[in-house]
Amino acid sequence: GNLTRLKKDYFPLPFIDEMLERLANHSFFCFLDGYSGYHQIPIHPEDQSKITFTCPYGTYAYRRMSFGPCNAPASFQRCMMSIFSDMIEDIMEVFMDDFSVYEKTFGHCLQNLDKVLQRCQEKDLVLNWEKCHFMVHEGIVLGHRVSE
Repeated sequence: GNLTRLKKDYFPLPFIDEMLERLANHSFFCFLDGYSGYHQIPIHPEDQSKITFTCPYGTYAYRRMSFGPCNAPASFQRCMMSIFSDMIEDIMEVFMDDFSVYEKTFGHCLQNLDKVLQRCQEKDLVLNWEKCHFMVHEGIVLGHRVSE
């Protein structure tokens, strides 16, 4: 998969209002939730020493992205957007580990879901099935109800 390099990262998060506007006026949605989001992203071996921490039992370094580093949100969003770059703003929206797949008809939404799930499989992204909702007419995205 993608290895994340740790350096000061100013990558902007998506504008929520623009994302919600793109989701509006669709009849079918699939809301997918990444399982333990950040922890799915491996950190480049050369950068692991930059985020070491000490506890009574020794010194440890993260091998996978944690929630602590200041760059974690921007690095994670950049990684997700690179994975789904050909689909964002067309058949899906991505905000951190929340993926929204949409379309106007059931059949087209199912095709879009298939593409997104295939990409997740290719990139070894794991979803939290308990938090996923498939082929629904409405749902909550970042605290906002979206529907047709």
